[in-house]
Amino acid sequence: MKWLMSTFVLCAALCALGMSAWAQQDVQSLKATVVKACEKDLKTYCSQVTPGEQRLLACVYAHEDKLSDSCTYALYQASIALDEIAQTVEYIGTSCHVDMQVYCRDVKVGKGRMLACLKDHESMVSEGCRTAVHDVSK
Repeated sequence: MKWLMSTFVLCAALCALGMSAWAQQDVQSLKATVVKACEKDLKTYCSQVTPGEQRLLACVYAHEDKLSDSCTYALYQASIALDEIAQTVEYIGTSCHVDMQVYCRDVKVGKGRMLACLKDHESMVSEGCRTAVHDVSK
């Protein structure tokens, strides 16, 4: 279950990079699903852990061999969903890198502002960026 640690590290990295609003919403939904599925495990193994600074993640990782099937499954599903979100962020970043520098350089990253800026400049951005923005906006 080495993907467990990378799942939540990826989540933290995506948050730091300023995901779009929909991606942040997806991550919050994933977090709620995992917490619900792992509630019993968290109480059993991590009740004495103070949340923050990835301490709960470290606790779950330390007890990975004892986690319930529902918790393990929720963590696995979350890792798949986070990977898809990361690929989407990478796709926009790669396809629109120059356009973001030209048209959106003063836009604060996060909460969907960059994607909104690219949409606002849709007629001016490169064809590759326009395609990427369209693809992720479906």
